[in-house]
Amino acid sequence: MKCFCEMPFWRFPIALALCLLICFASSAQKKKKFIVNAYVGGFRGLANVEEIDAEKLTHINYAFVNVQDSMAVLTNLATDSTNFRKLNALKGKNPDLKIVISIGGWAWSENFSDAVLTESSRLKFAKSSVDIVRQYDLDGVDIDWEYPGMRGEEGNVFRPEDKQNFTLMFKAIRDELNLLEKEKGKKYLLTTAVGGSKSFIEHTEMALAQAYLDYVLIMTYDYGGRNGTVGHHTNLYDYDASGEGSSADRSVKNFIAAGVPASKIGLGAAFYGKGWEAETTDNHGLGAKRVKPVQGGGYTKLKDTVIDQNGNKKYYDKKAQAPYLFNDSTKVLITYEDEKSVKAKCKYIKKHKLAGIFFWEYFNDPKEYLINEIHNNLD
Repeated sequence: MKCFCEMPFWRFPIALALCLLICFASSAQKKKKFIVNAYVGGFRGLANVEEIDAEKLTHINYAFVNVQDSMAVLTNLATDSTNFRKLNALKGKNPDLKIVISIGGWAWSENFSDAVLTESSRLKFAKSSVDIVRQYDLDGVDIDWEYPGMRGEEGNVFRPEDKQNFTLMFKAIRDELNLLEKEKGKKYLLTTAVGGSKSFIEHTEMALAQAYLDYVLIMTYDYGGRNGTVGHHTNLYDYDASGEGSSADRSVKNFIAAGVPASKIGLGAAFYGKGWEAETTDNHGLGAKRVKPVQGGGYTKLKDTVIDQNGNKKYYDKKAQAPYLFNDSTKVLITYEDEKSVKAKCKYIKKHKLAGIFFWEYFNDPKEYLINEIHNNLD
């Protein structure tokens, strides 16, 4: 194409229009086909939002909003409001980025059962949730109830009615989001993070609940071995010879069988490791009885300071498609996610036509080793 200065004046508007068309086409081509959803922890206070590589993400789930007196509550209002403002500013780099509030989590799920027990309490909860989205110009609501119908953290309230109320909660929130959509003229998201166990499916009505949801984010991590043994915590495939172990593949298949479309499923990746001291060194600790938990740490820290250092030898379980470290002297096994396992998960997502990937937690990998792997393999 000629330089504008070499063209006749009358042809300049045509050339400009053509350039704009090419730019828009290029931009459309770069839009991600799969979701890349990062959980960002705001519960600690001010987040280092300026360090987030927004162009490599499609969604940010802000964790967490508390549940108190049947309402969604910002318990750190000063820092939460600042974090929301800075997160929204990231849309200057990535206009397609969605900022979603995540309500609950492991530590703040104790009051969900009470909050959604009655029609009036559900309406109160739904309105307060959507009011936060409205007030801070956000893009939706994510529910991380750990867990309906089951204890979760010690002291959590749970009851059999949670099974039906879990569904009714989403209906109430979707109704409120629909009102907001009419008010603002834009689409709002409703998602949920769910436990990867079959017991989660048994205590919910996923076929009914998914109808109100844009994405179901399966927490395919925190597995561990069966019956108090040492095992992988974020493995893609089964490795237990009994056929009764946990894996991302097994969780995905169970949720699809329960009525959740593959196109709505987000596969979870752990940006942190979990450690246990094993009773013996047999099989590099895998399958041994757990003695006690040991700190694992975020992936950047593991890669830079732990892997293949100070006796922590790296192994890769081909069957599970998962890495782990074992120290023969301390009998400590650390199970984690690395570039190879993340690449395998991206390949799995494409093969099975899932919605995409999500991960906990963004700042566990500040050097972006895993984020870059996702970016390069899930476009």
